[in-house]
Amino acid sequence: MNHHTIRPELREWIVSTSRSGVSLSDLLKMLKDAGYGGEQSRQIVARVLNIPLATVMAASKAKVVGLRTRHPQAPVETVNGHPVRIAVSTDAPVVRVLENLLTLDECDELVAEAKPRLARSLTVDVEGRHQTDERRTSQGMFFAIGETPLVQRIEQRIADLLAIPVSHGEGLQILHYQPGQEYEPHFDWFNPDQPGYSAVTSRGGQRIASVVMYLNTPEEGGGTAFPHIGLTVTAMRGSAVYFAYDTGDEASLHAGLPVLKGEKWIATKWLRERPYQA
Repeated sequence: MNHHTIRPELREWIVSTSRSGVSLSDLLKMLKDAGYGGEQSRQIVARVLNIPLATVMAASKAKVVGLRTRHPQAPVETVNGHPVRIAVSTDAPVVRVLENLLTLDECDELVAEAKPRLARSLTVDVEGRHQTDERRTSQGMFFAIGETPLVQRIEQRIADLLAIPVSHGEGLQILHYQPGQEYEPHFDWFNPDQPGYSAVTSRGGQRIASVVMYLNTPEEGGGTAFPHIGLTVTAMRGSAVYFAYDTGDEASLHAGLPVLKGEKWIATKWLRERPYQA
């Protein structure tokens, strides 16, 4: 198949459907229901969305049984009277830079609430337990869902913005980076080929999206990089980067770049396909 055989109407439909939050798996199923063959559908989607064919093929094999987030649309989304500006949008991977997701006071209050509980940052191991990871050199802590009025308000704002229940979120994690500290390139989705996948996804299923909120502006460095698309999101107090992904989505590779001067505070919310909280 060559590029000229993809009708403009089909291209427009694929792009708009993807932007609305439909997963690659569901998009392929919709094309199949419309009469397109499996291989033909995968080729079309890969070309229109400009993503690796391997990523599309992985999505076609994935079993999608849960919810997906709704991707915020530019230029502004208003959530309960709170305006959030969408400054940058990409479709492959799905990335949105969200300005004014948090107020400046909310940033300061989150830092103040987290400071007394900081410890070496943890990641999730193959058994679903938290562990230290040499790739992550920051300090951090977790809030329980709705632990404080401030946390509850922020979690509800994210849930309303992305059209997904609060119960699908993991606890809000606060991280503190000093000069030289970073989080090397990684994926947020769990690899089905790794031991312990069933354990780590037994509650809530697979991760489907992440929201990284910047609680201060480092003097230099500390941005979030997406190397496959050459995008670095600057860490700016009150703003955030949202990105969504399917299992096997290699384009969602990202990194917390080293802080070169000053410090960095972030809050991270990971979202699951099924309820994570009882």
